[in-house]
Amino acid sequence: MRCQGVRGATTVEENTSPHIVNGTRELLLAIVKENEIHPDDIASVIFTTTRDLSAEYPALAARKMGWYDQALLCGHEMDVPGGLSRCIRVLLHWNTNKKPSEIQHVYLNGAEELRPERAIDSVENS
Repeated sequence: MRCQGVRGATTVEENTSPHIVNGTRELLLAIVKENEIHPDDIASVIFTTTRDLSAEYPALAARKMGWYDQALLCGHEMDVPGGLSRCIRVLLHWNTNKKPSEIQHVYLNGAEELRPERAIDSVENS
């Protein structure tokens, strides 16, 4: 096994704890589903938010999903003029035998514009 990075991003409508936690949860569930990731194989996750999101740590969503043994880190994204607003980004480090070309990166809720070639058509989250 080797450690691979899985990227993803989403946007939320408001700078509130429920919006940040629910948006992050939706994104993490989509990443896990699309890549068939078992949480025990996740080494760490880095979360960033744009500066207009500060009401909650996105990592709280992962903790609420039972991710207690994974290293989680939150920070703010660079404030680039014209950048996507109210955006949560994720870089998940995953121990897997999959090749980089087999990994599905997930962009949801308007974040598809960041990487249109990586957008998935639809995701059913449960």
